[in-house]
Amino acid sequence: MRTRGRLLGLRVVIFNHDEARQIYSSGFYGKPLGIPKPRDSDFDAPLELSLVEALYLLEKGVLEVVDEEDKPVSIEELIARGEKSIPKFRAIYKVYRELRERGYIVRSGLKFGADFAVYQRGPGLEHAPYLVHVLDVGENIDPLEIVRAGRLSHSVRKAFILALVGPGDSPTRYIMFRWSKL
Repeated sequence: MRTRGRLLGLRVVIFNHDEARQIYSSGFYGKPLGIPKPRDSDFDAPLELSLVEALYLLEKGVLEVVDEEDKPVSIEELIARGEKSIPKFRAIYKVYRELRERGYIVRSGLKFGADFAVYQRGPGLEHAPYLVHVLDVGENIDPLEIVRAGRLSHSVRKAFILALVGPGDSPTRYIMFRWSKL
């Protein structure tokens, strides 16, 4: 039996607490409502998933997403909702999926000014060693943005990575920046 989540705006909420704990503990997916920094999966609260997380779990067959009228939401419908509301949704999702498939724990990096904070073991077990910013290949970026992102990531002791997403099935290129003292 798949876990059921309800699509509410740009989030999918799992209201069943047992299923919420199971999804969270399977890879640190989502955020338990009302619990800012859960230490483990021992919580009694609904779980809120981003569209990116929900799409990944839907594609994996772990999650069933329904709308407010209990009608199933397809992968295509979830992608369309994401594309309509989130700039570069497909590129962001591609990087999320690639990093998850490589075994990383991928969380929002918004508080660091990045698309993702990436963990090797998980939040609460370590600090995220990487911040990832997603760009389409050919997209212009101001060099000052790179310096700002690099300085911020350095100040919070994280490596700054640009993920350059090409068209179609072309591979994503990852560029890691390191500060050096001359």
